[in-house]
Parts: sequence; C-alpha cells; structure tokens
Amino acid sequence: MGTKDLVLTSFWRSSCSWRVRIALAFKAVPHTLETIHLQRAGGEQFKDDYRAKNHMAQVPLLTINAGLLEDPVYLSQSMAILEFIEEEYPDPPLLPKKSLERAKVRQIAEIINSGIQPLQNSSTLKKIKSFDQDEQAWARFWIQDGLDNLERQLQGLRSTEFLVTDQPSIAECCLIPQLYGARRFGCNVSAWSRLLEVEERCLSFDAFQSSRPENQPDAEL
Repeated sequence: MGTKDLVLTSFWRSSCSWRVRIALAFKAVPHTLETIHLQRAGGEQFKDDYRAKNHMAQVPLLTINAGLLEDPVYLSQSMAILEFIEEEYPDPPLLPKKSLERAKVRQIAEIINSGIQPLQNSSTLKKIKSFDQDEQAWARFWIQDGLDNLERQLQGLRSTEFLVTDQPSIAECCLIPQLYGARRFGCNVSAWSRLLEVEERCLSFDAFQSSRPENQPDAEL
C-alpha cells in the first residue's frame, strides 16, 4: 500500500487516535492524516458525510483503498485498526512472537481500552455533566483506579524493558495516551513507578514523540 491508500482520520487530543498514530509512525507506514474536530459546531463527527463512513461517529477511522475495490473500506475502532496494521505491516512488530506474551499485551491493552478509556471519553463526560455531576472528578476517579490496579498487576511480573517484553507493543500504544489523559484530569501519577518507567523509555522513540497531541496539525494549545 502507498500513501494514497491509507487515510487516518484523527483528533489531536483523542487517545484512541493517538494509539494508531504511534503504530503508523513506529512502523513508518505511509499514510495521509485527516483531522476532524470533536467539539466544533457540535462535533464534526456527527455530520452526515462522516457518519456515513463511521456510524458510531467516533475517531479514529482508517480509510483503506485496496486498489481493486470500487469503493474504499472504512475501518473504525482503534484496537481493530492496530491489529490490521500489525498484520499488514509486521516489521517492526508490535506484538511478541510467543502466544502468552501476545495475550499479555492484549490483556493490558484491553484494561485501558475497555476498562478505563470509555469512562473518560468526551461523550461519556458530556452525559455525566448533563446529570449535574462533576465530570472531571468522575474521569479522575476511574483513571486513577484503573491505572492504580494496572500498576499493581505489573509489579508482580518479571522485569522487562517494557510492559511485557523488551520491545514496545500495542500495550504501550495504549498506555502512553492514557498517562497523558491521567495528567490532564489531575490524577496522582506518583505511585505508578513501573508505568512511568515504561513511559520514559517509550518517549525516547520518535514514533511516540511525533505522534503526541501537541505535535499534530490540528493541536489547540
């Protein structure tokens, strides 16, 4: 696939979009970045033309043009996109070779993807606020609780350079954006020694730095 074949629709502060940006940069996959604003004018993701591509009206969205197909293929949900990228562009790998290690990577990724991130995304917080509740406190509680538990789980594993092995993986693609979110919502990160150690190693890679929210063309700082 060439540059014209992959288009990533992203929002600069979306942690799920950031996961995919990391993977594409880590593997040096040619692609075009397209941005969409999740708050402007009530949310550009709700416009008919975008919703026709992604009925969930979310980011990220990967548009795949296989060349032989008459119409592009639209792939949503960051975990599905990460698996697709891993299968299509296996080098350098973001999943270990050993089956148990792959399962551990997916376990950590899903703790973040399913157990933490949905409780802090913009649509959830908007609904919490509509109930006259403190949406910031809500997000802070669930992020703190989730990452506290992940830290405890990782403390019992053997020492490796990264979360599961000595190489970055899909787990780190999920962790680094979530730590950014933790700081954004004012969580106490000081107890997460293992997570912060891995974060520091990840940020020595250009793929993790170049994909950061503040380095995106639609960033609003």
